[in-house]
Amino acid sequence: MRAARRKAGLAERRAAGERGAEAARCAFRGLMLYAVGDIHGRIDKLDALLRVLPLASGDRLVFLGDYVDRGPASKEVLDRLIDVADAYPCVFLLGNHESMFLDFLGWSGPAYFGADVFLPNGGDATLASYGWLEPRMPSPGELALPAKHEAFFRSLQLHHAEGAYVFVHAGLGRTLARAGDVAWALRHARVEELLWDRASSDWEHDLGATVIYGHTPRPDFQVRWNLPYSIGIDTGAVYGGPLTAIRLPDETLFQV
Repeated sequence: MRAARRKAGLAERRAAGERGAEAARCAFRGLMLYAVGDIHGRIDKLDALLRVLPLASGDRLVFLGDYVDRGPASKEVLDRLIDVADAYPCVFLLGNHESMFLDFLGWSGPAYFGADVFLPNGGDATLASYGWLEPRMPSPGELALPAKHEAFFRSLQLHHAEGAYVFVHAGLGRTLARAGDVAWALRHARVEELLWDRASSDWEHDLGATVIYGHTPRPDFQVRWNLPYSIGIDTGAVYGGPLTAIRLPDETLFQV
């Protein structure tokens, strides 16, 4: 009975989303852009969200990073995201948890660091999803990603700008948020702040664009509205909150 009610609820939300999307398409005369918050291995919530989103051919998605760690199904989440990218144009950002994971695997580059805190931050769940904790913990040199996962990780971007929006995983840092020039700010952004910043995203800024970010859930798992400056959509999916997507430019939320 509970499963039937949940299925009916998802269908109702999708129908409402489709009605809203049609109105938004008429109002904005174009395709929709959806940004998706931190997933953290929750394949159940990702699948439910994808069923709710009223996606049409040509709509685009921006995923804000932190696909892995803490939740039980990081590997399955990556498989699903790769499938989504086969069906719709997608941008995938690098999150701090992917950065730690890839550093743990021995990848080199300025975007990969934090291997020493990978396991305490839920990395054991990621390794388990690959079957790498059985029957013993392998050394990083023994770990090899599936080819399609390696290609996925190599495609991850540090930031994305489109229309009136800038997408980052965490933030831009207080100094750059005052820059007044999006392109300049992104060129000079420090990797550490793009992946780990928690201080600047709720500030007022002069970029002339709304920053869409994840990384920092509120204690009550609500969206961080700070219009016209920023919108934070990490709503703690792995901690019991919903997984959130926001449709742009009408800024409609979808949550499961």
